Amino acid sequence: MPAETFGDPASDPRLQPTAPTRGERACLDSYLEHYRSTVELKLAGLDAEQLARRSVPPSTLSLLGLLRHLAKVEHVWNVVMIQGRPEPKLYGCDEVRDADFDGAVDDDAVVVEAWASWRREVAAAREHLATVSLDHVVHVHGEPTEVRDIVVHLIEEYARHAGHIDLLRECVDGAIGQ
Repeated sequence: MPAETFGDPASDPRLQPTAPTRGERACLDSYLEHYRSTVELKLAGLDAEQLARRSVPPSTLSLLGLLRHLAKVEHVWNVVMIQGRPEPKLYGCDEVRDADFDGAVDDDAVVVEAWASWRREVAAAREHLATVSLDHVVHVHGEPTEVRDIVVHLIEEYARHAGHIDLLRECVDGAIGQ
C-alpha cells in the first residue's frame, strides 16, 4: 500500500463486490452510503489538532467543521424537513450562521462529540428514510418537495464535501484519496 493513501485499496469497504442495485431506492441508498463511508474513511485516524486545523485563514473550513456540518445536514434534512419536527439546528446554527465550523476547535471532547453526533444523525436518518416513500412530499421553504429530491441533495452534499475533505486531508498529512 502506498504510504500516501488512506488505506489498503484491497480492504476498502467501498470497493468490495456487492450485488448490483435494483431500482431507484437501492441506487440512491447505495450512493448515499458510499459517500457516508468515504467521509468516515477519510477522517479516520486523525487527532483533534489535525481535524481542527483551518484550511486557509480567515476561512473556518476544517475537517472537524465538515464532520459537524454533515451531522447538521443529516439532522436538518431528516428531522426538520422530512419529519417536520421543529427542532433547533445542531451546534447553535440557528443563532450563528457557521457555528458548526466556528466551534470546530482542537479539543478531544469536541471531536468525540462530533463523531457521536454524526453517527447518531446518520443512524436516525437511515432508520427513518427506510420507512418513507421517495414519492412522499414535504414542504421545504414553502415548496412541495419529494423525499427523493432530498436524498439526491444529501448525495450531492456528501460528494461535494468529500472533495473538500480530500484536499484538506492532503494538507494535513499528505494522504491522498483513493
